[in-house]
Amino acid sequence: MVMATQEAIDLRGLVDRRLDELLESEMGRLAFLAEEEDRETLRHHLVEFVRTGGKRLRPAFVYWGHRAAGGSPADRDAVLAAGCAVELLHASAMILDDVMDESATRRGRTTAHVALADRHRRSGWWGDPARYGESVATLLGMLAFTWADAALLSSGGAVEALKVFTQLRVEIIAGQYLDLAYAARGVDGVEAATRVSIYKSGKYTVERPLHLGHAIAAGDPALKDVLSAYALPLGEAFQLRDDVLGVFGDPARTGKPAGTDLRQGKRTYLTAETRERAGKRLPLLDGIHDEADVARARELIVTTGALDAVERRIAALVAVAVEALDDDRVPEDARQALRELAGTATSRTS
Repeated sequence: MVMATQEAIDLRGLVDRRLDELLESEMGRLAFLAEEEDRETLRHHLVEFVRTGGKRLRPAFVYWGHRAAGGSPADRDAVLAAGCAVELLHASAMILDDVMDESATRRGRTTAHVALADRHRRSGWWGDPARYGESVATLLGMLAFTWADAALLSSGGAVEALKVFTQLRVEIIAGQYLDLAYAARGVDGVEAATRVSIYKSGKYTVERPLHLGHAIAAGDPALKDVLSAYALPLGEAFQLRDDVLGVFGDPARTGKPAGTDLRQGKRTYLTAETRERAGKRLPLLDGIHDEADVARARELIVTTGALDAVERRIAALVAVAVEALDDDRVPEDARQALRELAGTATSRTS
């Protein structure tokens, strides 16, 4: 979707350039890694991972949250740095999520923990290859988490911005915990699935980035509520789209295999709707191991009407989000950009 202004079109390039600067600066702190192989590991599995993938949605929400709050153009460098902080945190979350989910691919490439385990195995190093791969990938995720702090500090480190960023991190970690815990305990139901959607992804994708931009602008506290009224339904819709793509998406577009959530018994809104409708066919959602099992589960999701129900909910949530922008306190350019971002975030195929 083409954004309404040239400024918005150029935003990704601005974010990418700022990310490059931050990544090179942070790699400079690691000059004490004497072995070229160690530096190459960091560059390939973290630096290039951040540089070459992602839609930069979260930095866009930081930017337009700042504009919606009446922020000054003089803050642009601070806003870009804060957007980079959220993007680095996102990279950290994905690397760690891949370890927890035992994912083999991400963004069309082998995940860090799998590639590192393969390197260990081929090199004949000491110890268990899988353990090595997961351990090093975890450290890479922690490093990205730390670099996110460095990025936020380079924005000027305003107290209010730090408070928002801290809350963002608490929510994403707790949301990921809920995702794992509910799957392990077999917690079912739409309410539980919605809670995971909101905290695992929705808030840190939309609401908190908007609040971060608002904080940098020192915006009107009342306007923060308007941003939340837009962000909360949109964040939920974003995760619902992600859940649909996780089951029905084209791996060539999503960069990861479809059906992983089904194999792992994840309690998503999509599967919760299916469970409520499945009746005697409910066992088709349990004990999924191979592609034939995944295919049967997909058919069940479609024939029960669960997929249609989720698509209707996505549309309804987006409508609520967009309606919340009908507030004269939000500048028109920010309103238009946020409307278009709502479409970008929820109609995507990857």
